[in-house]
Amino acid sequence: MTYDHRPVTPEDLDLVCRHRRDMFMASGRSADLVAPMDGPFRDWLAPRLASGAYFGWIVEQAGEAVGGLGMMVIDWPPHPMHPTQAARGYVLNVFVEPGHRGHGLAGALMRRATDEGRRRGLDLMVLHATAMGRPMYEKLGWAPTSEMSLSLK
Repeated sequence: MTYDHRPVTPEDLDLVCRHRRDMFMASGRSADLVAPMDGPFRDWLAPRLASGAYFGWIVEQAGEAVGGLGMMVIDWPPHPMHPTQAARGYVLNVFVEPGHRGHGLAGALMRRATDEGRRRGLDLMVLHATAMGRPMYEKLGWAPTSEMSLSLK
């Protein structure tokens, strides 16, 4: 199978929204839990796609989108892991359609993101891994961190 990669564009708004929804569903979340995110995520994403603050790549086979990855550069104070730079690369919405998994597409997307982080001079990149994605990220050299969270709702 031949796959092509292209940059994400504002015209991919619906696709990225669907990938995000499907990503959360594939990680075991219920439709009832995911549905309230749909509209707010779309409203959040549209201006960031338009401005280029959210960027990434879409994987296509014969012109059909079969996967994608989003990335942002987020403002962050200097930290022991990046003491001279106040920014982190943040990878999100890594998704490959079920029928195309196992062909190295997510790994190829992650290598593109890593290359982009280096091109932008970033010292550190972060992501939130699902149980499904964790082995692939670890194989690419990503390590778990000590991050925790507290829901205020």
